[in-house]
Order: sequence, then C-alpha cells, then structure tokens
Amino acid sequence: MELADFTTPESIATDIKATSKKQVLEELARRAAEISGLHERAIFDVLLERERLGTTGVGRSVAIPHGKLPDLDRLYGVFARLSKPVDFDSVDDEPVDMVFLLLAPEGAGADHLKALARVSRLLRDTGRCERLRQAEDAERIYRILTELPATNAA
Repeated sequence: MELADFTTPESIATDIKATSKKQVLEELARRAAEISGLHERAIFDVLLERERLGTTGVGRSVAIPHGKLPDLDRLYGVFARLSKPVDFDSVDDEPVDMVFLLLAPEGAGADHLKALARVSRLLRDTGRCERLRQAEDAERIYRILTELPATNAA
C-alpha cells in the first residue's frame, strides 16, 4: 500500500497556524471533512477519543493521529506542516511540526494497519522528513510523500 492510494495533492496543508494539539486536530478534522464528505465534528471526536487512549505524537517532531469512522468508504490521508511546532504530548517530549492524519472505514482492519505502518516508516526517514520541512509548496510535499524508496525504483 502506497500513500498515493489514500492521499492527494489537495490533502496537503503547508502552513497550519495552531498553538495547541486541540487546534491542530480541529484544523485536520476540517480539512478531512472537505475531502471525505464527512462531518467535521464526527472526525474531530474520533481523533480526540484516540488521543485519550495515548498520544499519537510518535517522536522526532511527528504525529500520526488516526481513527476509524463508520461512514467512510475508503482510507483518507491528510498531511500538515505546522507553521510553528506545537506540544503534542509526544513520546519523546518534543513539539510536533508535521502531522499525518489517517482515517479509515470502521471495518478496514488490515488496510488501516498497513497504511499506518507505511506512514510510520515514511516519517521515520530523517532525510525525507527534512525535505518535507523544506519543501516550498503542497505539490512538492505530495511528490516527496509519494515517491518510492530508491530500492524499489525501476
């Protein structure tokens, strides 16, 4: 499973202005509602509930909030680069400046886990993360997110 399967150039946000984890989640819910057709509040509630179980701030200034919703027909991804790092209660206590939101249908067990693993692997790549932080626009970020690793290239 590749990021292009659930992410589009329209689902990239390059300069989210937020001062708290809650504001980041609200903005991501708003953007996810626009691309998925679901209600913003339903998405926000699922994200908040997931955060109550434990932080999705995975370290290295990255967070991967995720959740499942009954009315989704497929996976959706939203990538956001924050204008200023925000405290996300991350496992390494570092503030977050990049967030990848993943939403899945309620019954998408294996696909949800595969997508989550793919996003996690991608955002553990220090070089790729640095390029994402320096990219000028959403189109460039999308290309960096969806490019295949050199070992898989033809």
